Amino acid sequence: MTSDADGGKARFVYGPRAVGALVPGVVRPAFRRRAPATAQVLADWEAIVGPALAATTLPRRLSGDTLTLACAGPVAMELAHLSEALIGRINGHLGRIVVRRLRFVQDAAPPPLPLPATPPPAAVHAARERVAGLPEGALRDALERLGRAVLTDRPG
Repeated sequence: MTSDADGGKARFVYGPRAVGALVPGVVRPAFRRRAPATAQVLADWEAIVGPALAATTLPRRLSGDTLTLACAGPVAMELAHLSEALIGRINGHLGRIVVRRLRFVQDAAPPPLPLPATPPPAAVHAARERVAGLPEGALRDALERLGRAVLTDRPG
């Protein structure tokens, strides 16, 4: 226990703390490695540039105001012509000006993502039953899809 400098009530130094007080210490190392804007661009890349460009490009890193994009061979020339539009779409998606320049590096195209396993009828039925008591809407649909994914056996 310690006492206040003005002689007030004693307070516990190692008592319960708010979760919000712990968050900065936990996330700071992660944000040093990858800034929140970079993580958002990586997560939403297909929504930002569309499926055609997302299939041939991949954001690598955001350093300062320059976003480095990996792309396959001839796509770099096309992207150079589209750079102003891409910068506008990226910044519009982020809600603020983060990217001012694009840098292109030629790299092999990213491997295609594996297709999700088709859930067996039993998993579909079980997931549907578990959310039956919820009101219809987007949340119920999302929880049903999550339930199907969780109940589907994955190879490996």
